[in-house]
Amino acid sequence: MTMSVPDDVRTCMTATWSEIEPRYRDLLGRTVDAGTADSFLRDWTAVSAAVFEAQQRLKIATDQNTADEDAKHRYGAFMDAVFPAYQAAEQELRQKFLASGVVPEGLAVPLKRMREQVELFREDNVLLLAEEQKLSTEYFAITGAQTVQWQGREVPAMRMVAELQNPDRAIREQAWRLITERRLADREAINDLWRRLLRLRVQIARNAGCDTYREYRWRQLMRFDYTPDDCKRFHRAVETVVVPALRRAARRRQERLGVDRLRPWDTDVDPRGRPALHPAGGVEELGRRSTAVFRRVHPAFGEYFETMMQGSLLDLESRANKAPAGYNMTLPASRMPFIFMHAIGVHRDVVVLVHEGGHAFHSFEANRLPYLPQRMGIPAESAEVASMSMELLTLPYLDSDDGGFYPAREANRARYDAIQPIIRLLAHTTMIDAFQHWVYENPEDAMDTAQCDHQFAELTERFLPVADFTGLEEAQATGWQPILHIHALPFYVIEYAFAQLGALQIWAAAMQDQQSAVERYRRALSLGNTVSVPEFYEAAGARFAFDEEMVRFAVELLEREIERFDAAA
Repeated sequence: MTMSVPDDVRTCMTATWSEIEPRYRDLLGRTVDAGTADSFLRDWTAVSAAVFEAQQRLKIATDQNTADEDAKHRYGAFMDAVFPAYQAAEQELRQKFLASGVVPEGLAVPLKRMREQVELFREDNVLLLAEEQKLSTEYFAITGAQTVQWQGREVPAMRMVAELQNPDRAIREQAWRLITERRLADREAINDLWRRLLRLRVQIARNAGCDTYREYRWRQLMRFDYTPDDCKRFHRAVETVVVPALRRAARRRQERLGVDRLRPWDTDVDPRGRPALHPAGGVEELGRRSTAVFRRVHPAFGEYFETMMQGSLLDLESRANKAPAGYNMTLPASRMPFIFMHAIGVHRDVVVLVHEGGHAFHSFEANRLPYLPQRMGIPAESAEVASMSMELLTLPYLDSDDGGFYPAREANRARYDAIQPIIRLLAHTTMIDAFQHWVYENPEDAMDTAQCDHQFAELTERFLPVADFTGLEEAQATGWQPILHIHALPFYVIEYAFAQLGALQIWAAAMQDQQSAVERYRRALSLGNTVSVPEFYEAAGARFAFDEEMVRFAVELLEREIERFDAAA
């Protein structure tokens, strides 16, 4: 079954701007007041959602097959001929609505964000932002084409990640080296792309009157509730609390593996030497069992996921020339989400799918709101709470006796495998964030990719002192290259750490009363983009906080539960 496409969206995917523009001209010619605001917003929502979804679907097509030149051409043509004019027309409508002074119920927060968009918009940046999108697609084309020879077959490099969980250390090392060698073969291509992206972003910031790209991006991401200095204080809290916990975990892993030092291929394998967990069946079975698990969390979530399965709104299989990414993408005209990922037959598939499922359920809940500004543009600090909480809320339901994935003992091991990496995630996302602060504080230095390599190696030692990279220094230093957020989604990574702290609070509440915690969580999802980040957290039963006290709460909770699940497994 193929995805159904609304007629408006299908038209926009092939239309010229001259065919779309009359609908915008009509809206710009209308009067907006208290009596007409509702009809204006609904009609604006209809056309904006159609054009935006057209762009999303064209982008998905390039990700599904990075070697499809026709898909690449269609997306590039849209970004050149339609997207810039669409952005300019949206800017005019935002200005018009804000000038009316009308604030309908549920639009106070979206209008605050809309005002920031208007103030940040520059005509000179329209084409540059489209170019940035195309360069991001070029990054995915490079990484999506990475394959290796394994056991007589050519396989996507992404699929080799499963071998890093092989109990045979020699096989793990061989797989790691193959992945790394293939990645390094594209080193210069990615370095060249990086310099082009960096020059472009510096120009975008300058055009917008910002002193740095970080200032521009902060405003573009509408980070109203914290500052760059707050992030740096969080970095220090992670060093104080999380890094010692990582060292403790590394010592236990080294002892259990019985090795004299941990190497990069030793960090993902089960420390007790057990083979990797493998969810039963292929992607269809993965979807069917996930539906059962989601239904146990809340019946509505099971129904939502079933709708996605029936509507071909999942692309789960790993294959050659598929972009190495995992995401949920909201299709606003269809009012449906779409999940894209690589299932490679290990427990990580389950973790990624329930994570993206949380995003999808956020889309379903928020899509009940009438206007596009209420449904789209949800801050990542809130959106990632939806996904990370789902990873934790599904943990009680992994047993195959309940329709889940594993027998009881393996289910406990899966719980251990799900939460054990969270401490590392807090450090890893912080390291990436610190790297990006350095880049955009020192863009001239960052143009020299050798300096990027040096900086990233230093940050790895500062935040992730786990694996010994002796003799592998080139791989460690270039570890920033395969991190897609650095290239395609600058500064969008610290949200994962902040959201993880929120999700852990929701999980702690669920341990006391799962039903009540899930109802608060679902209520928060339904608010969409109508509340601030702290208000979203409060609705979900958490606090938006990332100081040392909150970080310590998170690490103590994780270490306690890791020990419990480890013993049960």
